[in-house]
Amino acid sequence: MNPSKTALFVKTGVVVMTLAVLYAVAQSMSWLPDWTNPFGERTKDRSGPVVLQSIRDLSRYEAATGQFQVVVDLEKDAKFLPSSVRGERTLFVGVGTVDAYVDFSKIADGAVKINAERTEATITLPAAQLEETSLDTDESRVFATQRGIFDRLGDFFSGNPNDQQKMYQLASQKIQEAAGGSGLKERADANTKLMLENLLKALGFEKVTVVQTPAQQ
Repeated sequence: MNPSKTALFVKTGVVVMTLAVLYAVAQSMSWLPDWTNPFGERTKDRSGPVVLQSIRDLSRYEAATGQFQVVVDLEKDAKFLPSSVRGERTLFVGVGTVDAYVDFSKIADGAVKINAERTEATITLPAAQLEETSLDTDESRVFATQRGIFDRLGDFFSGNPNDQQKMYQLASQKIQEAAGGSGLKERADANTKLMLENLLKALGFEKVTVVQTPAQQ
């Protein structure tokens, strides 16, 4: 082969390899679009910064947590039309937790009594309370829906995001009601009592009495 042609061939090979390496680096650094899928979508996060709205000190003892699941069966229909024509039935699974806590900030003056020898202590506590339901948005979902003909047409032309919000609210309400009768507050009272007894006995008290005020109805 002609030496000049050989040199040109080598130079061309080097240039091609250099361009290939530069292209690979640009692709890995997202400097170039994905030419294998020029119509692919990209997601850009244009969210603003997180704004701190408030800070509050906590003076409560989280004593128990209950996890609940409820199936909400909600049906809407018209008075004079069959459900196959006008109506909707939605089955929604709601999964959430409710925490039970004792608020130490509500301990009244004189609620802690210690004898002169510092061997006995009596503490009067407020009854446990329930936090609002915290619904798990990843696990909670609509798993079945039946719609009449008119409702399906309406869904085709316009959506109603308020319907799903209503399901979340209804599931939270039902879980909150169930938590009230589940014995969760009683468990929190017992756990708080045991925690304080063990703590004070570890500090040298021989006898610890924990009195819990009745829950307000």
